[in-house]
Amino acid sequence: MVDGILLLEDRLVTILRGKPPFTGMHALPGGIVELGETAEAAVRREFEEETGLQVETVGIVGVYSNPGRDPRGHAVSVAFALRRVGGRLRAGTDAAAVELVNPRHLPPMAFDHAEIVRDHLAGGQRFP
Repeated sequence: MVDGILLLEDRLVTILRGKPPFTGMHALPGGIVELGETAEAAVRREFEEETGLQVETVGIVGVYSNPGRDPRGHAVSVAFALRRVGGRLRAGTDAAAVELVNPRHLPPMAFDHAEIVRDHLAGGQRFP
């Protein structure tokens, strides 16, 4: 799995989940790496599908592997810091909506996404 962090004018791009688990909660755009796809390509694809924005990776925030992070089962995710390179902000695929939020005052977030944002803001890379 992959998760992406993008700040636009100091606001964090989040989606409101349109599907379980955590329907209606804020989450980082991301998803499953498809067979034959790199993690970097997956985060670019997922981010564009869910937000309409084209991005490039600028770094790895960390690897998140807590067995309880996803109620559907054990899921390991690589979280990437991103930079916008194009597109127009709009909700798509699994997203009910796209919202820009204050990353220092987060709403309740799905999965362990608040932890990922805190790690990103701390400027460090986190590996298990």
